[in-house]
Amino acid sequence: MSKQDGSGPVTQELLRCWLAARSIGRGLPLPVHDQSALRVDTESTNEVRRYVYTGPSPEIRELALSISTPRVFIKMCGHGDQLLDLVSPGWELQPSGYFMTRDGSDDAEPVLPSGYRLELVTEDHTRVARIFAADGDLAASGYAVEYDGVFVYDRIITEDAHQRRGLGRALMAALGSTQCSKGAQRLLVATAAGRTLYATLGWTVLSPFSTVVIP
Repeated sequence: MSKQDGSGPVTQELLRCWLAARSIGRGLPLPVHDQSALRVDTESTNEVRRYVYTGPSPEIRELALSISTPRVFIKMCGHGDQLLDLVSPGWELQPSGYFMTRDGSDDAEPVLPSGYRLELVTEDHTRVARIFAADGDLAASGYAVEYDGVFVYDRIITEDAHQRRGLGRALMAALGSTQCSKGAQRLLVATAAGRTLYATLGWTVLSPFSTVVIP
């Protein structure tokens, strides 16, 4: 099937690069191989660790049976019903995500509405973009990490009072302008609502991205 229909395969190497860039941006440990999964030991208030799979695997069933505590997440490239079929009772499906990619060859210039200003900061592998309103309030923010052949967007947020003004589009364009390697593949994981916005910006779905956790 085609990538556009959201069922295209995601290789473990691509998944590893995305997870590594995401970890760098969030100050987390780099992912490690754990059988056929990639594991990130997040050790945060809301999450102890996450296991990420490229698709359905019998290992997921074994892993789910070995876990009885909350705050351990199992994530998989694939549909939610596929993941639920592999885990034991007690696991709860989280809102769907979408693993997406985009070609960076036709970037547009960031255009801000009147009264807004953009702040763009580069810190090692990470580029941080913030858009401020005329009164100084933070209106939108996000960052991207360029690492190991990928350019990963993360935590792209437009505050409620400033939505539907093109700030998300401007933020994405500003971050894209900082990409150094033309060969780096652009990646992100979008929510269902975010998927709609990113689709208008030329992003396509590589795969649904599903999550379960014991509540």
